[in-house]
Amino acid sequence: MIPMLHRVIKPLFGSLITLCVLVSTLVLAAPALATGVYQMPPLSDSTWIVDDAGLISRLNEGKITERFQKLAQATGNEVRFVTIHRLDYGETPATFADALMAKWFPDPASQANQTLLVLDDVTNGAALKVGDTSAEMLPADIATSVVDETIAIPLRQDNRYNQALMSASDRLVAVLSGEADPGPPEEVTSFEIESTFASAEETEENRGNATIIVVGFLIAATVIPMATYYIYQAIGG
Repeated sequence: MIPMLHRVIKPLFGSLITLCVLVSTLVLAAPALATGVYQMPPLSDSTWIVDDAGLISRLNEGKITERFQKLAQATGNEVRFVTIHRLDYGETPATFADALMAKWFPDPASQANQTLLVLDDVTNGAALKVGDTSAEMLPADIATSVVDETIAIPLRQDNRYNQALMSASDRLVAVLSGEADPGPPEEVTSFEIESTFASAEETEENRGNATIIVVGFLIAATVIPMATYYIYQAIGG
């Protein structure tokens, strides 16, 4: 009986070690999933949206692309959206937008009528890079409002990425077409404070439950490996 248990348990230990190695590898490899400017596709006539983070529905992507194409044909002003799932270490949406603008449009003349919006869905941070000619129609205060309000407000309301990008495209196209600025969306604030914040009694109860759970995990983490070790040694003997 004991030799049979030994033959059964020994492979399980090997599988456990293999699993630990795989998990460690995945954790260490996570930074490699970050997106750098060098991974962005080269610019083409059909490049209006690069949805690297997969945030935009196909229907809305088609609508936004059509708007940008019509804007470019009518005014010469071009707008492009780029979504990123995770930026390289030390990178921000602003630095990414600067680098991507330089990659796609290497000289000031080609950048003049360009507007580039970058959105990172890990931090929900966004940046808007505007060329000199486009900036004459899209002043800094509106550009800032597009990032801080038109994009940020829907994201604060349950990460509504499609709404944020659709609204941003509407506003940018209107302003760069010489029309009146439609302005940012209205932010609705909930006044149901009692449903948002826990009472003092609930807080203390939750804190006590959390303490019990943590202590339980610590005991289990200490006892289980020791018991397993002694059982394995006994079977091996």
